[in-house]
Amino acid sequence: MKANYKNWMPKGMIKGALISTVVLCVLTCLVGIGTIVGKILLALTILSAFMTIWMFLMYRAFSYNGKRQMSKQIIEGVSSYMKIPDGGVGLDVGCGSAALTIACAKKNPNARMIGIDRWGKEYASFSKNLCESNASAEGVSNTTFQQGDAVKLDFGDETFDAVTSNYVYHNIPSKDRQAILLETLRTLKKGGTFAIHDIMSKSKYGDMESFAKKLKDMGYEQVRLIDTTNGMFMSKWEASWMGLSGSTLLIGKK
Repeated sequence: MKANYKNWMPKGMIKGALISTVVLCVLTCLVGIGTIVGKILLALTILSAFMTIWMFLMYRAFSYNGKRQMSKQIIEGVSSYMKIPDGGVGLDVGCGSAALTIACAKKNPNARMIGIDRWGKEYASFSKNLCESNASAEGVSNTTFQQGDAVKLDFGDETFDAVTSNYVYHNIPSKDRQAILLETLRTLKKGGTFAIHDIMSKSKYGDMESFAKKLKDMGYEQVRLIDTTNGMFMSKWEASWMGLSGSTLLIGKK
């Protein structure tokens, strides 16, 4: 059995976009482009076609079985910062299909990883059962998975030796994503490490340099922001056309 980490661009979304494009194309042909309605339908058809192509290219770039394998590169990169002491426990917030949870568990075989996710309908193919199946396929036994909410974690203060997350918080409707970061870091033990990767653009997160300074003022031993669009995980061009500009890795020690 082989692990199936799915794709960050679900096939269902591509299929839906393709169907919409075909329907709009048929309607445009039926109405004709000589009318205002026809012109509007033509514009919508072109827009839908571009969206379908964009989704397909995203799917190909993220695929674990393709040439680019950006998802795998990011997962391996983020997990390399997760250092958990023997007997310790790490938390992966928004584990999805468990790719990051499992990668961290492999790199820390004498520790344990807990993956949490809400597994919402937006990503219906992701589930707790899928996570457990992938862990079994990878021969990893030091993982557990449970449902959870990143906005309000069901864990006490200073519970974990390390916390991580990848491309999760920007998907959560919020006016204060820095507060979500603090909620995750709340569960980190003194001396614990963290590695959180997301689209930390100013429009989504506000001033992250000020946030890093805030953490240092709170007593965090190490805090660092790393731009991952400068060749680390992707090129500036890739980040631009994929809508991933602002991708940043927040790492450090409490």
